[in-house]
Amino acid sequence: MTDETVPSDIPTSRMLSWARNSTIYRLERRMMTEKQLFDAITRKAKEKFDEISAGQLKAVAEFAVKFAYDNKVLDDRAYAEISTRSAVRGGKSKRAIAQKLAAKGVASDKVEAALEGADDLYAATIFARKRAFGPFRRGEVNDNRKAKELSAFARNGFSFEIGKKVFDMSFEDAEEVILSGRL
Repeated sequence: MTDETVPSDIPTSRMLSWARNSTIYRLERRMMTEKQLFDAITRKAKEKFDEISAGQLKAVAEFAVKFAYDNKVLDDRAYAEISTRSAVRGGKSKRAIAQKLAAKGVASDKVEAALEGADDLYAATIFARKRAFGPFRRGEVNDNRKAKELSAFARNGFSFEIGKKVFDMSFEDAEEVILSGRL
């Protein structure tokens, strides 16, 4: 009596070949975290292979992650650092960046290391410039407008102190902060 009806937990060579090619395809197009790659390979393998077992699914995804690490194309630390620099230049707060990286599966120690060089004052000033708040405001400020601007800083993860500091800056001071380019 044979167990041909029970799927093995060992993936076939076709599955592993597909996982390797799929990993190359995905990582050529954009950087991913380990969790993102694992989830993407798992999701696509379910669609591609009708009779794939849970054990095979896990093994295929783990193979893809190991393949990426072996070829040095997967690095959560570098991903966190690059994403942090980009987000700060885009006016995102440390808190917002940390939440986004955590949601993408980056370990907290790597997130903390990436955020060490980030400057919330710089990011908040960029945010103010993008939204025409504080020193970049056109027109007069009233209590309602002031409350809306300070609330926007808070909703985007900046502390009240940082929001107030940017709100009260002169245009020249704000430009100086931006030109300093502290990331």
